[in-house]
Amino acid sequence: YGHSNQLRQARAMGDYLIVGVHTDEEIAKHKGPPVFTQEERYKMVQAIKWVDEIAPGAPYVTTLETLDKYNCDFCVHGDDITLTVDGKDTYEEVKTAGRYRECKRTQGVSTTDLVGRMLLMTKAHHSNIDEDLDYRKHTDNFGKGPKGHSPWTGVSQFLQTSQKIIQFASGKEPQPGDTIIYVAGAFDLFHIGHVDFLEKVHQLTKKPYIIAGLHFDQEVNRYKGKNYPIMNIHERTLSVLACRYVSEVVIGAPYAVTADLLDHFRVTLVCHGMTEVVPDKDGSDPYKEPKRRSIFQLVDSGSNLTTDLIVQRIIKNRLEFEARNQKKEAKELAVLEAMKRLGEEKH
Repeated sequence: YGHSNQLRQARAMGDYLIVGVHTDEEIAKHKGPPVFTQEERYKMVQAIKWVDEIAPGAPYVTTLETLDKYNCDFCVHGDDITLTVDGKDTYEEVKTAGRYRECKRTQGVSTTDLVGRMLLMTKAHHSNIDEDLDYRKHTDNFGKGPKGHSPWTGVSQFLQTSQKIIQFASGKEPQPGDTIIYVAGAFDLFHIGHVDFLEKVHQLTKKPYIIAGLHFDQEVNRYKGKNYPIMNIHERTLSVLACRYVSEVVIGAPYAVTADLLDHFRVTLVCHGMTEVVPDKDGSDPYKEPKRRSIFQLVDSGSNLTTDLIVQRIIKNRLEFEARNQKKEAKELAVLEAMKRLGEEKH
């Protein structure tokens, strides 16, 4: 949602927004291994409602040639500087030419922060138990930056405002002839699996009006365990609202899809993906009422990506990163030892 907010601000500065997305190779070279593949990222960015077009395989350093190629008047970036692997400002050329504009970074979130939360896979995130031994063990193990100190608390620093929700919301009421479709879930770490599902739901009817019900953090924690959700309800709300297929969001929707909810929103279709449906607290089926009304439909997104798989990718990347660093340190140490021995032999 930090990226979405940046794109929302950029779109407001002009009439047509083209978003350059880097390849996996470019990101690995300048920043480290990406979590999502380039194909996943292309699709994710295209699904954000303020994006008119994407430029796949955009160079890491933005040049005037790139801007001219896509007939752009100027480019926009957040107010945090991005540097190449050798420490150069990637926007130097366009800044000098006066074809650069800046937007404000979203306070309280970064990719690094989210990665940190994923690496702290304990329940302390929700129970506020600072002295939890398991939590401390994980903090010591993973929750540290490259310099050995911990920049992550495992808890969101994002502060929601009504203004931010208004900026993200479509503000469109359902029109006569619209099919009102209800979907519910955690929508945690809003990803390509969610986008694929929502796109499939969107294709079910000619005039879809999709309402996404988001469960409160404690509810998600009940059926997902560990320290899920990684993103709190406010962050998840913005992430889902930024998707072009979603018209409205119910913040803190009830786990069971009740008759009251269906009648209130005049829902004509309820959809769920192919993931397991966990029973409600009393053991009942949360989709009992829509099934009784024969308005329930399972939708296969065709994607097998889940929030769990993303967390596994993150941990794998982290372990590889640590192993690579240890090898590098061992190699440097061996070179120093060899130089030291040579020096002693000369004497």
